[in-house]
Amino acid sequence: MSQESIVPDELGDPALDPAEVPEPGAVTIVVPTFNESANVRQLLHRITESVPARLPCEVVFVDDSTDDTPEVVREAAQDCPFPVTVLHREEAVGGLGGAVVEGLKAASSDWVVVMDGDCQHPPSLVPELVARGERAGAELVVASRYIEGGSRAGLAGGYRVAVSRGATWLAKALFPRRLHGISDPMSGFFAVRRSAVTADVLKPLGYKILLELAVRSRPRTVTEVPFVFQDRFAGESKSTAKEGLRFLRHLAGLRTEAPFARMVVFGLIGLTGFLPNLAALWALTEAGMHYLPAEIVANQFGVAWNFLLIERLLFRERRLHRHWADRTARFALLANADLVLRLPLIALLVGRFGVAALPATALALVITFVLRFVGTEALVYLPRRTPKKSPVAHHQESR
Repeated sequence: MSQESIVPDELGDPALDPAEVPEPGAVTIVVPTFNESANVRQLLHRITESVPARLPCEVVFVDDSTDDTPEVVREAAQDCPFPVTVLHREEAVGGLGGAVVEGLKAASSDWVVVMDGDCQHPPSLVPELVARGERAGAELVVASRYIEGGSRAGLAGGYRVAVSRGATWLAKALFPRRLHGISDPMSGFFAVRRSAVTADVLKPLGYKILLELAVRSRPRTVTEVPFVFQDRFAGESKSTAKEGLRFLRHLAGLRTEAPFARMVVFGLIGLTGFLPNLAALWALTEAGMHYLPAEIVANQFGVAWNFLLIERLLFRERRLHRHWADRTARFALLANADLVLRLPLIALLVGRFGVAALPATALALVITFVLRFVGTEALVYLPRRTPKKSPVAHHQESR
């Protein structure tokens, strides 16, 4: 990742109104960009017009572009009365959210404001975001389109409006407590105290970084400021169906952070595995295979189905801990061991403890399900333990 700072010779003498913007009053504006060369000059011009006179600032562009956006930023920065830094990433890890995390790490101010590079977020609101945060003692200030005084006017077309509202409803339904007080969790325009965020705990996927930050960092106090979502100055929206799917995967990953939630999703995925299992059993028996070997073969179709969904939806972030072949073999072994364990367990409950067959079967299903979940998480998706070095060995290496 390359980095270049542009600091003009004449920084000017910005006037800070202490009554409007309480101390410390300095802000780092983080702008993630992807092929926004037609917009960055206008964005820096608007920041220059509305921010430095009220609030000392710096701007950090975190760029994933394949066009000349970094060069355009460097040229335009020469006319800015504040420092401008360009961080160009060769690999866009985490998408726009990952770029924001890099910007948070690079920020040097007490407050960080995140905004898009397409001029749909008005820079004139930056001082108000910081001032509102200081007055309220908040750790997060969200610029919201959905409170009185706000508007989503810049959303082009009914389709994008419907998608935005649907995504907002889904996020708030899944995280009612953590998103309490945030009317617009899909907003890409917000201010956060740098001390309230531990960048290393963030695992962004796609462009909804506010949702990631609110759920994982859990800021204690949140407030909002209304804003009017403006028309894009130039270029095309980066919101695509692919980004929508990434958002859904991100939601699933966030929601399954808690062990109980993971177990519930694990069970729901297991239930869907009955469909390919029964379909394969029907096809095999119709082809003339005896039902017992057909049941064993059909079970593998359900196992494969469950494995694919668990890989994509439940343990996506943990797949790198083991090779795919290792994960596949371990998962298949555990899933088939479930069948081997269940029948002796039912026989034990019925014969030894006098439990009736139906409740014994139900209890065995619950027990083997819990064991399979714990085994899958521990033996397939948790990282390998690395042996601790003895103090003697560590001492010898450090010599």
